[in-house]
Amino acid sequence: MRFENRTAVITGGGSGIGKETARRLAQEGASVILVGRSLDKLEAAAKEIPGAAVFAADVTNAEDVQKLAAFIEKAGGGLHVLINGAGASRHSRIMDTTEEEWDAVQDVNVKSVFLVSKALAAVMCAEAEQETKQTGRAVVTIASLSAHKAGAYIPHYSAAKAGAMHFTKALALELGPYGIRANSISPGFIDTPLIEENLKNEKFQKAIEHNTVLKRPGTAAEIANVAAFIASDEASYMTGSDILVDGGWMIK
Repeated sequence: MRFENRTAVITGGGSGIGKETARRLAQEGASVILVGRSLDKLEAAAKEIPGAAVFAADVTNAEDVQKLAAFIEKAGGGLHVLINGAGASRHSRIMDTTEEEWDAVQDVNVKSVFLVSKALAAVMCAEAEQETKQTGRAVVTIASLSAHKAGAYIPHYSAAKAGAMHFTKALALELGPYGIRANSISPGFIDTPLIEENLKNEKFQKAIEHNTVLKRPGTAAEIANVAAFIASDEASYMTGSDILVDGGWMIK
């Protein structure tokens, strides 16, 4: 039980990679707190994860994020793992992208990582300073293959995920003295609500088969497996790194 007596907060915890990561951490003993905008979605996810708590918040809003931090401190169980899993995408050409569309994608994919990491890392640092022997603490950000290779018609998403990946590296530099590690995962095409409509398109499916060495999309559980490893003490000497989990897309 790698996460026994540890508390994990998962943003974007109501579906997809976030929910599956929460499930995996809970299976290994963690007390998990699912965070997202939709309380209904969070409560539905919590029914699948015994013992999960929920906190409805807009993680692009600084006031909501501060309320989340206060909730965690009041709960009194400490904070050991943060999964930055909130994310969303849109499709548009650069010349057709409005300022509002650009800002919306930046907000959910990179501003949220900044706000949540800043507020919750402060909680983690304060706890670490009170310990004579530091407990393993970790931040894991869900970046994207698009952080490494810009995708067609997703200029805002590609830029935001690259920003989230590099922000996490900067976070690792600042949190290291407290014994807190920060790493990111860059998933390829994963069967989640983000691309489920695309997966109904035969042309899209064939493109994945052609361009991915393993000839299929990944599953949210496969990303959750990697997130659990990075967040655990088994990865205790790993910080400031990004792991591509893309089925071999980048080597084709």
